Amino acid sequence: MGRRRRRGRDVHGILLLDKPVGMTSNQALQAVRRLYGARRAGHTGSLDPLATGLLPICLGEATKISGFLLAADKRYRFTVRLGEITDSGDADGEMLERRAIEGVNREAIERALSGYRGEIEQVPPMHSAVKQGGQPLYRLAHRGEVVDREARPATIHRLELFEFDGRDIVLEVHCSKGTYVRTLATELGEDLGPGGHIVALRRIGAGPFDDDGSLWTLSALEERGEAGGFAALDEILLPIDAGLSDWPAVEMGTEMADFVRQGQAVQVPRSPRAGRVRLYDREQGFFGIGAIEDDGRVAPRRLMHL
Repeated sequence: MGRRRRRGRDVHGILLLDKPVGMTSNQALQAVRRLYGARRAGHTGSLDPLATGLLPICLGEATKISGFLLAADKRYRFTVRLGEITDSGDADGEMLERRAIEGVNREAIERALSGYRGEIEQVPPMHSAVKQGGQPLYRLAHRGEVVDREARPATIHRLELFEFDGRDIVLEVHCSKGTYVRTLATELGEDLGPGGHIVALRRIGAGPFDDDGSLWTLSALEERGEAGGFAALDEILLPIDAGLSDWPAVEMGTEMADFVRQGQAVQVPRSPRAGRVRLYDREQGFFGIGAIEDDGRVAPRRLMHL
């Protein structure tokens, strides 16, 4: 038997989706994939159903950079409700305990926040996708099981207090990959005394992308697709290299670019001395990801087939 042909369009680019509350990241991904009729699609880091905000969706060849976006820093705005403790650390969980809120003011919160900035360690929450014994922790949690977890390193680049009304604390955090915002919220609540859990969580930044008003909701995408079809939807996709815009670029002529496309490392004048780079053909534009070798040559790592 011949190989079964995969269905879908070859469409390439990045969509900045505003994920709605109540939907998993995979459900949002599949909804976008259906709207675009895309053959390949992937997201760049899961958001809990409770969470909203920036979820970059990579279509086609853009899926080759999704891992780099997954590893990038993230930025969130979230609200911690004091005096209420849930089993999941967020509003989707069952209420375990209520405590009085006493002695908490902005000064106390600022003092507590100072202990979370910089390099920290966090124990993954049971309601997380971290696997233990081959199973995601959240599946064990749904069965009522609690297992020991090892602490993992994380970096909090920035953690700022925005609002406090006596019960709810609104914060913004800029953090590394692997930071558990729910753990941050519950530990902060315990440090302050009354405990707490997350009642709102919005991702406002991921790598080079920000929630600057350019995100697309699923309803807006549906309306655009109904009005203009695939052409209208394709118009709003960002180019693949937008996801790597904070990387240095290396530009070369087509002849040299062809050597790179064949897997060869080349010497390009005025290239960076180290690290990963975006590769550009002066005539054909962006064509892949490269890395600077020890001898200064530019070597291919991930090439695009557009």
